[in-house]
Amino acid sequence: MQRTVAGRLLAQGALRAGLSPARLTMTGLRVLLAAALLSSCSQCLVEANSWWSLAMNPIQRPEMYIIGAQPLCSQLNGLSQGQRKLCQLYQDHMVYIGEGAKTGIKECQYQFRQRRWNCSTVDNISVFGRVMQIGSRETAFTYSISAAGVVNAISRACREGELSTCGCSRAARPKDLPRDWLWGGCGDNAEYGYRFAKEFVDAREREKNYPKGSEDHARTLMNLQNNEAGRRAVYNLADVACKCHGVSGSCSLKTCWLQLADFRKVGDLLKEKYDSAAAMKINRKGKLELVNSRFNSPTADDLVYLDQSPDYCVKNKTTGSLGTMGRLCNKTSEGMDGCELMCCGRGYDQFKTVQVERCHCKFHWCCYVKCKKCTQIVDQFVCK
Repeated sequence: MQRTVAGRLLAQGALRAGLSPARLTMTGLRVLLAAALLSSCSQCLVEANSWWSLAMNPIQRPEMYIIGAQPLCSQLNGLSQGQRKLCQLYQDHMVYIGEGAKTGIKECQYQFRQRRWNCSTVDNISVFGRVMQIGSRETAFTYSISAAGVVNAISRACREGELSTCGCSRAARPKDLPRDWLWGGCGDNAEYGYRFAKEFVDAREREKNYPKGSEDHARTLMNLQNNEAGRRAVYNLADVACKCHGVSGSCSLKTCWLQLADFRKVGDLLKEKYDSAAAMKINRKGKLELVNSRFNSPTADDLVYLDQSPDYCVKNKTTGSLGTMGRLCNKTSEGMDGCELMCCGRGYDQFKTVQVERCHCKFHWCCYVKCKKCTQIVDQFVCK
């Protein structure tokens, strides 16, 4: 397969140079092959570039740019053409898109901290590297948690008055709210956050014009499904929060508003969706369908994937796997964080480390806590 691709690239290079492939010298072959590989690699880099990179590079607020400086949107890497247009229209949103992406990445790393694949970032451009080119369960989770992060950040920025095009939530009063409770306050604007995240995050996928029924078209449909699942997780977990009013805490009156759930709950829900994700394939009509028709079809809240996950045990540059060599493991655990599973049967090394902790804390009147520092030697284990 690789020889065939290399041969095709060499032939194309020879034709561009006006040479017959048969007349190429070994030196010419090497030069053309190097050029072809460089071209191929640069194309891979372009395709891997993503709006996720906004999480890795701090974004300055628009008001911090002086007259004559380069426009904000032209400085941001990873934006598609449609996303760049949205950036120009909603420059004040970009800081919060970056914060949302960062929130999603951190939650991904928390949820997979004890797994062979631990959601590691590898650079500031592609963020997760080549592993995202595979339509696996892990890719599905990453798309969903990133989209969820944007909904979360934009919704809260609206409530805090940071954005010019939205404010507090205008959600209708819940029907089951007691009549004597006030529906007001300044709630998280989940409606606006959902709509804007859908427009921005999905823009990259909707710009693609792959042949209907192709593998690339299938991957686009997969990404759109998982983006939607992430947004819905934030929207559906939003709930009513209330505050009591009254003399001496009597709570004779309550004011209530819509409030987003803690993002950890969103991560937990999407992790459950990851565990039950549906394996899909593209059909002749250009739509995704279940690989195994015996299972229930996924809803808009569910995650879907196309490809089996790669082997994350060993470092593999082709798939983007970082391997588990050097990862800490738990010798006594039988779960995924246990040394047997984490190290893929390769064994592990043991070493001792010194841990310093606060101990023997005492409260002193008034008003501080004084602690001592205790050191202890603990055993740690790392995969071979």
